[in-house]
Amino acid sequence: MKVVSLDIIELCKQNNRKAQLQLYKQYCDGMYHVALRFVNHTAEAEDVVQNAFIKAFSKLHQFKGDVTFGAWLKRIVINKSIDYLKSKKQRLVALDEVHLKVVDTDTSDKWLVEDTITINEIKQTINRLPEKYKYVVMLYLIEGYDHQEISEILNITEVASRTQLSRGKVKLQDLLKYKNYG
Repeated sequence: MKVVSLDIIELCKQNNRKAQLQLYKQYCDGMYHVALRFVNHTAEAEDVVQNAFIKAFSKLHQFKGDVTFGAWLKRIVINKSIDYLKSKKQRLVALDEVHLKVVDTDTSDKWLVEDTITINEIKQTINRLPEKYKYVVMLYLIEGYDHQEISEILNITEVASRTQLSRGKVKLQDLLKYKNYG
């Protein structure tokens, strides 16, 4: 995905429809895939993306350029996805990507998973976590956000993010153990 120029952003801030369409075309596919990782259905993901772009264009004056436009937009898409799931009380969809950071925890964590457990089993088990842990675990392990970013996205403190991740990983590990021995 190419970097968006600040000129296009400025034109979009002035409600230039051509610039908005160009920005939309540049980011819609990538943002659709982000939304699809959270919601269960293609039409729902499309709705989430549309709502995210509407919000992005209406809040574009808040974009300061301290992060890339794509990162700023992705955060809006994730928030819209979570809002959608909360409103529908739906479960998160199993993810197709393999860039899970499950084994990428620091060694003091002692958070290990049996070798026989597949990535798909881990993803499906994340979906069974209580909601308060599920989003933090997903944002951290799947999306790769750090605690500061998660605290901003979910409107919780960094301490709460760390605590919920820690408890969520323990619960995830217990569920995975139960699956093997239960």
